[in-house]
Amino acid sequence: MFKIAQFDYKSQRKIIIISFLLIPIALLVTFSYLPMVRMFYYSLFKWNGFSKRKEFIGLLNYITIFTKPEYFSVFKVSVYYFFASFVQMGLALYFATILSFRIRGKNFFKGVLFFPYLMNGVAIGFIFLYFFRPEGTLDTLLNFLGLSKYINLWLGNPDIINYSLAGTSVWRYMGFNFIVFLGAIQSIPGEVYEAAEIDGANRWDQFRHIIIPSIKRIVELNLILSIKGAISVFEIPYIMTGGANGSKTFVIQTVDTAFKYSKFGLASAMAVILLFIVIIVTLMQKRIFRSEEV
Repeated sequence: MFKIAQFDYKSQRKIIIISFLLIPIALLVTFSYLPMVRMFYYSLFKWNGFSKRKEFIGLLNYITIFTKPEYFSVFKVSVYYFFASFVQMGLALYFATILSFRIRGKNFFKGVLFFPYLMNGVAIGFIFLYFFRPEGTLDTLLNFLGLSKYINLWLGNPDIINYSLAGTSVWRYMGFNFIVFLGAIQSIPGEVYEAAEIDGANRWDQFRHIIIPSIKRIVELNLILSIKGAISVFEIPYIMTGGANGSKTFVIQTVDTAFKYSKFGLASAMAVILLFIVIIVTLMQKRIFRSEEV
């Protein structure tokens, strides 16, 4: 009787686990894995996205992407966002460290720093569109400070447009990194700081020897997410410039290829390539961090 009851308990446990996992797995397969498989399938065809007729061309779409510079060279724009992601993480870690200590009005500053991440990306795009426009907010501020010689076509000059857009991206997403870092830092027991202060450690010593080692995993996670975001930038440049003046990213190029030029097969191949690049970058980062631990 005891064995039967034990078997029944195990069976019930498995049924409960499977029941809870069934819906999430079904949603994941329906909205992630199945579209991914279909995307790879479409990348092997020449198709306008509407016609029932699809011409099988094999890997020709992939060859086209790697042999024609207009498709793959736009990845150089991601370099601006890649370096901006380090600025973003540095600022987020700086403010998270400061606000983890006892300072006046820290709850107010937490809200101010995290608020941009809560805003809709379209709204942020339009806000900064007016901010950077000629005689807009930034030009008015520079005039007021007597720095009118630095006024430029922030979104019209190909030499600086990507700096402007990358700066907007830093403002947009820094709140996410900030709140993640802040949560990780606040999870460190207060007794550790008290012991460090007794030993004569200042704030900088506490940051180097307590905070950084304790949140190393969180820093690695944010770094992976930031690099993925830099590779797949879309929202900010698409809303503000539509990819004009040298600000077109690989994702914008993919969207234009699909919906502007009706080349869905080619656009699917571009999406597959982007997916593999993100996977490769993630695996490389994991390998690097694992080798550092060894």
